[in-house]
Amino acid sequence: MKLFSRSALALSLAVAAAVPLAGVSGAGVSVLAVFSGAASAQALSPAVGKPLQQASAAARAGNNAAALNFVNQARQAAKTQNERTKVAQMAAFVYTRSGQYAQAASELERIGAPASQLAPLYYQARQYDKAIAAARKSGQSTIIAQSYLMQGKPAEAAKMYEQMLARSPNNPALLQNLAGAQFKMGNREAYLGTIQKLIRVDPTPARWRALLLDMRSAPMSRDAKLGLYHLMRETGNLTTAADVQEFAKIAIVAGQPGVAADVVKAASESGVLPAGDAMTNRLVEASAKRQAAAIAQAPAQAKAPKTAMTAGHAYMGAGQYPQAIAAYTTAAKGPTAAEAALFKGIAQQRAGQTAAARATFKSVPAGPYSDIAGLWDLYASTKG
Repeated sequence: MKLFSRSALALSLAVAAAVPLAGVSGAGVSVLAVFSGAASAQALSPAVGKPLQQASAAARAGNNAAALNFVNQARQAAKTQNERTKVAQMAAFVYTRSGQYAQAASELERIGAPASQLAPLYYQARQYDKAIAAARKSGQSTIIAQSYLMQGKPAEAAKMYEQMLARSPNNPALLQNLAGAQFKMGNREAYLGTIQKLIRVDPTPARWRALLLDMRSAPMSRDAKLGLYHLMRETGNLTTAADVQEFAKIAIVAGQPGVAADVVKAASESGVLPAGDAMTNRLVEASAKRQAAAIAQAPAQAKAPKTAMTAGHAYMGAGQYPQAIAAYTTAAKGPTAAEAALFKGIAQQRAGQTAAARATFKSVPAGPYSDIAGLWDLYASTKG
């Protein structure tokens, strides 16, 4: 399947892969479970139990310096192995709260804490070799993969994500991180395949937005950007006044004033643009007038390949998709063949002809419109 070629599109996923997943955090220290107020304090001498309670309260209040002072008081008074264990656990809790993960891990190492508690702390402390070793013992595959990635070993990270995906093939977070690893590897074919799976599994506006915003910032022709804005609208990502206004301006200049009027009107009704705004009203009125003139000329223009593109845009703006498809088909025989194919596919998708639209998008030759056609093809693949 042909898809977009600009590496800027990959950047958001590559960056995301360098960020630990929710399960990889230093909060794995379950101190509150082993030291929970009076119940635990009963097993400790007052000289140890009281400062540990004070340490817990201070840490919860964000006063980590005071919390550590209380921990040290308890440590000096600790006599039994149980008391020393409780002190170390509380110290690890305080250090974790203050982001001192290496110190937290050291505290837990002293008392032989399980690998499942140590692995996330090693990871947060950037002690990746130790994180990998501990995570292997505890079966925390995500920590292993993320540690490899942070070490600059994307191939090893990708292998781990592939193993996890074999058990959970439709996990969006795993797919996203695999895509990031593959991008860092420079394995474009694998990366694009993972992107396709990710969008099919999770074709939400937020997932699309990361791709489309990256694409929007890349250099492209006016009409290619018009096709991109159509897709932003289709995927629910036309959500800012700046995007609406730019879409409207491009649509007017490119010969789709009806699209501009429709987009601005919808944005005003949804609150993206201020309702009743004089400038918005003038834009809608001016676009409507241009659309009326364009649609009047469209039947004659649709007959010749040189002018059929203009007719297709007019029909697109009027929501007359069968007529738009016919006009774009004629235009594809003229000098704007690639552009005509792109917008023919969009019109077909709008008309509910998904299979035909996908075939049209695939026919767009390599060049300034093929990237956008690839994105539209990917979108269509989630609809039918």
